[in-house]
Amino acid sequence: MTYYVDGYVIPVPKKNLAAYRRLALKAAKIWREHGALEVRECAADDLAVHCGLSFPKLTKVKTGETVVFSWITFKSRAQRNRVNAAVMKDPRLTALCDPNKMLFESQRMTYGGFKTMVAV
Repeated sequence: MTYYVDGYVIPVPKKNLAAYRRLALKAAKIWREHGALEVRECAADDLAVHCGLSFPKLTKVKTGETVVFSWITFKSRAQRNRVNAAVMKDPRLTALCDPNKMLFESQRMTYGGFKTMVAV
């Protein structure tokens, strides 16, 4: 079965990682309740790449920041659109996304929807 995936790459201050993790757990619960199949949040561990564009360069990581790579899996793009619409209307998510309490610079977040090409 192929799935639809929303992917995110986010520069996060290292001092905010524990708080980001708590926020991500709450947000993941909301996405799952509305129908997402899986939510993953991954903190950078090895970014010393020798080819291509590194995640730190992509996100313009500043001193004291790291990269979080995340994805949410859905049955299809249509299901993703329904889930995301419901999530965006959920008051619990609104409470988590207070612009005055953001744990990262959202304008530096990279995001997109992807069709699965290979699933082994």
